[in-house]
Amino acid sequence: MDLKPQDVVLALKMLASEFSPWSYAKLGKELAMSASHVFESVARAEAAHLIPFVPSSPMRRRLLPELNRGNLKEFLIHGVKYAFPVERGGATRGIPTAEAAPPLNQYFPESFPLPPVWPCADEDKRSTRGLEFSPLYKNVITASRDPKLYELLALVDAIREGRAREREIAIRELSARIDSK
Repeated sequence: MDLKPQDVVLALKMLASEFSPWSYAKLGKELAMSASHVFESVARAEAAHLIPFVPSSPMRRRLLPELNRGNLKEFLIHGVKYAFPVERGGATRGIPTAEAAPPLNQYFPESFPLPPVWPCADEDKRSTRGLEFSPLYKNVITASRDPKLYELLALVDAIREGRAREREIAIRELSARIDSK
């Protein structure tokens, strides 16, 4: 079973949610995915050992399983940039990501004339002019309304294609968030 980008987004959402009560439908709504896609994502994340296998039970529908934090951290730091490389495009409007988004924007205040952005419609109030940066998964723009998830996605994007300094700070920030829970 091949890991897909939405499986990584699911694991990041689990980290951001701090294992709050959930259902496939609720998680699907928050991630702009169908409940069946969430179910398949959980199965792939279990197969990839990002989350431990949880046998079917009533508890599975109520609590998010604990993450395999070490495995997730290792994959995000060393594997995500190879498994899901960034595609760049031209100037567009979109949501800032990587070093242009929190928390990295405090280290790199407006250091780029055109920041990396996930392309989105102009009507989005968070829209900024920048250079197109392919999101990890197409629905992250909707899912990024969760501030904690947005930060995690931006950190992962900095690891996916940042320069050495951005990657180093992103790894430190991401490790702190994974290890602190």
